[in-house]
Amino acid sequence: MIERKSITKHITKALKRGRIVSLLGPRQCGKTTLARNFAQPGSPLYFDLEDPVDSVKMTEPINVLEDLTGTVVVDEVQRQPELFPILRVLADRVPLPAKFLILGSSSPDLIKHSSESLAGRVERIRIGGFSLDEVGKRELARLWLRGGLPRSFLANTDEESFTWRREYVQSFVERDLPLHGVSLPPMTLLRFWTMLAHYHGQVFNASEIARSLGISVMTVKRYIDILTGVFIIRQLQPWFGNIKKRQVKSPKIYFYDSGLLHALLGMQTMNDLLAHPKHGASWEGFVIEEVIRSVQPTDVYFWATHQGAESDLVFNKGGRMYGVEIKRADAPVMTPSMRNALEDLELERIIVIYPGKRRYSIHKQVDVVPFDEISGGMKKLFG
Repeated sequence: MIERKSITKHITKALKRGRIVSLLGPRQCGKTTLARNFAQPGSPLYFDLEDPVDSVKMTEPINVLEDLTGTVVVDEVQRQPELFPILRVLADRVPLPAKFLILGSSSPDLIKHSSESLAGRVERIRIGGFSLDEVGKRELARLWLRGGLPRSFLANTDEESFTWRREYVQSFVERDLPLHGVSLPPMTLLRFWTMLAHYHGQVFNASEIARSLGISVMTVKRYIDILTGVFIIRQLQPWFGNIKKRQVKSPKIYFYDSGLLHALLGMQTMNDLLAHPKHGASWEGFVIEEVIRSVQPTDVYFWATHQGAESDLVFNKGGRMYGVEIKRADAPVMTPSMRNALEDLELERIIVIYPGKRRYSIHKQVDVVPFDEISGGMKKLFG
């Protein structure tokens, strides 16, 4: 059992200062386990809307919820959007006898309904699988290979982990995505996911995939948006600096979870991963997710020009712009691309993250930092 103290503390604080807290994340990322710290499944305060019994109870939500006190947990709340106006009424009572922790794995639905019905009453907390900070630096290789979804990471062997992830993907394309309006047959959807895996870390070309699958570009973009909404794909948008160079304007795509990426690409062991042509892109996406978790910037982007200058990650923190470069090299050095990014984007500094053990500077505004220092050192580096 891996305790997720930081997230639990965040939820606790959010419940103290607010009325409703929405916990968002992909299926099987540990939302239910975290919610057990506040109400136990099977208790009068816990409702799982995938459970037929609890779903029937919620056909009369006022009668079920109005007399409860404490923290009430509603899991998979997006399955009954008619609950949101009821939650608004219950959250506005004075005095307030109960607060609500609502769990969901579909961001667009939750955001839409909470924005319409719960404006000013809900605080959203986004979670994913385990992070390096939670599992410890010694587990870096296992976390990269298997990803952070708990059942994958905690499996007894790499083979068991790989099998679980393949079944997870299969279940997603057969059951979950059709509920969101994805009408492709499961085999075609699996092919679509595999094509996206080969795009991981690259600027997305919807036209190429549309031609391969025989569907429209707009359909491809809609499906990508759906996968983004259910926390499978991150669309990293380009940063448009006020410069004269022609800049890349399409997003890059990354799988949030490196383990799902590896399952789609057939990487079962660390040897498979290190020998695969996509291992560099996999490392880049893995590091990006860890940096975002550690620094918690408001918005994140990449930057690239058609002349070849680029920065893997740029973001605003404390009113200043920073850049991150990710290198799978023994001793990264200063590059023309970094100089261009510093000058064109007026960056405060650039951090180059690599898998080595020594921290050093290659420019007065550029530091090379070992990856395993991310959890403790990123906040200090970025103010």
